[in-house]
Amino acid sequence: MQPVYTKGEVLKNIKVSKGIYKLSIKGDYNANMGQFYMIKAWDEEPILPRPLSVHDVDKDSIHFLYEVKGKGTERLRDLNKGDIIELTGPLGNGFDRLKIKGRVAVVSGGIGIAPMLYAAKTLKDLEVDFYAGFRDEIYVTCDIKQYVKNVYISTDSGTYGHKGYVTDCLSESLRVGGKKYDTVLCCGPEIMMKKVVDICETNEIPVYVSLESSMACGLGACLVCTCTTNKGKKRVCKDGPVFLGEDVVFNA
Repeated sequence: MQPVYTKGEVLKNIKVSKGIYKLSIKGDYNANMGQFYMIKAWDEEPILPRPLSVHDVDKDSIHFLYEVKGKGTERLRDLNKGDIIELTGPLGNGFDRLKIKGRVAVVSGGIGIAPMLYAAKTLKDLEVDFYAGFRDEIYVTCDIKQYVKNVYISTDSGTYGHKGYVTDCLSESLRVGGKKYDTVLCCGPEIMMKKVVDICETNEIPVYVSLESSMACGLGACLVCTCTTNKGKKRVCKDGPVFLGEDVVFNA
């Protein structure tokens, strides 16, 4: 199966922090929280498109938050208003709204914050606490604040919020604050997500993690993005990117 790409016009492509950009595409798009699009802005090199989580959707545009860390995202960074890109989606399963009830903790690390604005926006009728970890500079948290009850920030450098890991904040809330969540959503570095899963298992809280992987097709045909779970090999693009945390075999 070959993915079908459509043309999209760039509305804006702005820098929001060091190495972090927000790309907005004009048009009528749709997505569930946690889904992604495959995007390319080149004809030859690099060969593969890039999977980008849906950051937000409104009535006449769709937005993606991405980190510049290779040839593909460098090409995306250089896009200007009016440029034309190709994209296909929404792809993947996303977070299942029907399984998310009660008090919710949304936990992100670094660019893992990308899908969490749309998640918080979708869950705004629930009681949601947001936990975000960064190396140094923080971004997007102001956009998310309007949709959640509490925001907890950590930075490795200590320039803002708790100095240390975002998982420290989650553990502290559960231990000292007496908070009990019915569901946790998580996206970020694998080592962070594993720690969140461990914390949630200890506290008997269901946790859903959104995995990141290199992809070629985004449709499950090429098997480039295969990951290991307790239920066998799964494709991040087709079976995920969202999985029940207890099912994922980290560092496999």
